[in-house]
Amino acid sequence: MTEVALPAGASRRRAAFWLVLLAAGGVFAVTMGARQSMGLFLSVINTTTGLGLASISLAFGVGQLWWGLTQPLAGMVADRYGAGRVILLGLALVCLGTALVPLMTTTLGLIFAIGVLAAGGAGFAGPSVLLASAARLVPPEKRGIASGIVNAGGSFGQFVFVPIAGAITAAAGWATSVQSMAAIVLLALPAAWVLRGRPTALASPAPAGHPSATAQRESTRVAIGRAMRDPSYRLLATGFFVCGFHVAFIATHLPGVVAACQLPPAVGAWALAIVGLFNIVGSLAMGWAVGRWRMKSLLSLVYAARGLAVLVFLLAPKSETVVLVFAAFIGLTYLSTVPPTAGLVAKFYGPAHMATLFGFVMLSHQIGGFLGAWLGGKAFDWTGSYDWMWYADIVLAAGAALIHLPIREAKLAPRPLAVAA
Repeated sequence: MTEVALPAGASRRRAAFWLVLLAAGGVFAVTMGARQSMGLFLSVINTTTGLGLASISLAFGVGQLWWGLTQPLAGMVADRYGAGRVILLGLALVCLGTALVPLMTTTLGLIFAIGVLAAGGAGFAGPSVLLASAARLVPPEKRGIASGIVNAGGSFGQFVFVPIAGAITAAAGWATSVQSMAAIVLLALPAAWVLRGRPTALASPAPAGHPSATAQRESTRVAIGRAMRDPSYRLLATGFFVCGFHVAFIATHLPGVVAACQLPPAVGAWALAIVGLFNIVGSLAMGWAVGRWRMKSLLSLVYAARGLAVLVFLLAPKSETVVLVFAAFIGLTYLSTVPPTAGLVAKFYGPAHMATLFGFVMLSHQIGGFLGAWLGGKAFDWTGSYDWMWYADIVLAAGAALIHLPIREAKLAPRPLAVAA
């Protein structure tokens, strides 16, 4: 059998494509891993500082909100000057903020370390910048799988970081564990060099008359105004608010839910790790699916499935097996909303201002995240359980499943049954 060699230019483009996805996914892995593992330390921070669960949850909630607020700014800077410098600054801030957490003994100190430095750094090195960098390098029909791969990187980080953090905590204490997480973040610094460069050097010019060509010529302010006037964009951002509420509540309070069920603490660590592991599967599957079905329909399906999973979990007896199976199912839907959400932004407005426009959608996500993290602690303080948060999750999931249906997304062209040789 004769092997057909790829042209040298095609080979280099393919290598560059995978190098960029590896770099973007690697950055997302360390920032997501460091942030998602912090939920393991909520109880011990409370015991060490005596601040109360609600005060510490406020620091986590501010982190969720600030992570969202920084992403439109990071997107604007990256759209104008390139992603490399933005990511470099973000990684440095994540490292610094995480390392300072064990030294903070007041609510304001924790808000500064967790909520401002670490979360702000994760926003600068966050998905709005990373997904936009990937989208500019791939043709439109491959953006879905590219965003799925980058998104899976964040899930892989959660899967790897949480068990490592738990093992270091058992061996050397929680303070050493947190500061080890800070040091691991620095391993992603070379990725900032890979993702350097001006956006104009990365983006392929759109053909004349294509909506992306118009988007490349207009200013950032005009692009933002055009998106904000679009009902579909507003519906998309509203639905992503619900995703943020779900994700932040689970990431921050799932170990507390496990403890409230009187299960061993190790179950909480493994539950978070399983969420990350199965989110890899969900992200890659969703990246594959967005090229085959309409993205708004996929989003409705994900939210409906998430609400059903929470309902079953509420009704089921709380055993280790039930918690881990629930974590696996939630993992499949956890961040699988990101590829179709980012894909719709790119589909509507092109890649020229994607980091900025997706950054505003992420802001909506993180406003929901702030409420999910903070209200989780308040609900437990008020009622002694997390049941009311689960009820809110179910209602919001049903609303999100419905709110995506009116989004105006063109039908996909029929897929060819065969390709001529």
